[in-house]
Amino acid sequence: MQNRATRMVASDSALHLRSLPTAELSADDVEAIRSLLWSAFANDEDGAFSEDDWQHALGGRHVIAEREGSIVAHASVVERRLEVAGRPLRTGYVEAVATRPDHQGQGIGTAVMRAIDSHIADAFELGALGTGSHGFYHRLGWQTWRGPSFVRAPDGLERTPDEDGYILVLLTPSSPTLALTDPISCEWRPGDVW
Repeated sequence: MQNRATRMVASDSALHLRSLPTAELSADDVEAIRSLLWSAFANDEDGAFSEDDWQHALGGRHVIAEREGSIVAHASVVERRLEVAGRPLRTGYVEAVATRPDHQGQGIGTAVMRAIDSHIADAFELGALGTGSHGFYHRLGWQTWRGPSFVRAPDGLERTPDEDGYILVLLTPSSPTLALTDPISCEWRPGDVW
């Protein structure tokens, strides 16, 4: 997807997608995205959206869906270094995926994720995300990582067994051959490491 390009979703001429880096988000964009994310995750069974979650979504590329001048969906992808069986991979990690509840089921989230997936395919060796919503991502080509998960913490490698089965990956044209049962690790960060 071209930088700052506006695309129309074929089925809805009133829906526009914008793709831009964090540095180009306006103050109004940030306010609207934060409001969307906090409201979308307010009743989430895994807990509400946190300030750490917001910080994890910054520093990469955002895809925003707008309808009638309002932001109705968002996702971002940030660069992380995941290691598979000790091999470092430049990874596009997906964060802060949400669609306003009154706009769900209309293909908007799918359109946003297709744009994110395209960016990952063009720019990274691997895509990754953590979720309990496997069905949505599986139909877009994401696969569940079946191997054990770890975090590279300040004191060394630590198991993250609660994340096993919740990590999904998207293979890209530059992905090496990977066994989805191998150990996978991420770098430590505040909040949810995955």
